[in-house]
Amino acid sequence: MTAPVLSGCEPLVAEGSNLGVLVLHGFTGSPASMRSLAEGFAARGYSVEMPLLPGHGTDLADMIPTRWADWYGEADAALGRLFARCERVAVVGLSMGGGLSLALAEHHSEIAALGLVNPMCQPLVAELREGIDALLESGLEYFDSIGSDIAKPDVSELGYPGTPLEAAKSLSFAMETVHADLSNIVAPTLVLTSRQDHVVPPDTAAAIVERVSGPVRQVLLENSYHVATMDFDQPLVESEIFAHIAEHLGANS
Repeated sequence: MTAPVLSGCEPLVAEGSNLGVLVLHGFTGSPASMRSLAEGFAARGYSVEMPLLPGHGTDLADMIPTRWADWYGEADAALGRLFARCERVAVVGLSMGGGLSLALAEHHSEIAALGLVNPMCQPLVAELREGIDALLESGLEYFDSIGSDIAKPDVSELGYPGTPLEAAKSLSFAMETVHADLSNIVAPTLVLTSRQDHVVPPDTAAAIVERVSGPVRQVLLENSYHVATMDFDQPLVESEIFAHIAEHLGANS
């Protein structure tokens, strides 16, 4: 039995028009980091699904046994729910949510647009993978948190205080496939990249810009760290994403 969902980490479902938006949060994070965007889409009349990914938003112990297949499975199911009631669907994601967005677009060419904020798309370097293996061999299940990388004072994404090691390995292995298959993506893609990011190296976005087959536009964020959706650049992030989705998915009248 999992722990109760923490206040502020609840998923969001909005019934709107026949235009849908899937909104995905990051690794060890929660829907809190994407709530303003999700609510903004709902206020604009879109149908919205923002799932709470398995193992997240409750207690760190709940995430330790979860893997990429669990997170991707829930994201894919939410996408399916939107396609069941919408004619066109876009996907917006932060960090691992961006990696999930890329993976979905690699398998679903019908996705109309992607909006990505500091997305993951590359595996961990060998030294980090070896470090994780050494920690696991020593009996540890998690290490220090990578969450709430935010320049703005006193702001938290309501993430976990630790990073589950086996789950991180699973994410890294999945990114190998996501990175290899970027050319399968044809959806118009917006990538927002923080110049200072202590979780995903800013040059990660270069692979997306160079390899995605559809049109790609990158916007650099000067004043935010990794969780830019809650940081100083939040207004810019939201205005860029809302405009991009309206352009390529359609705007509600």
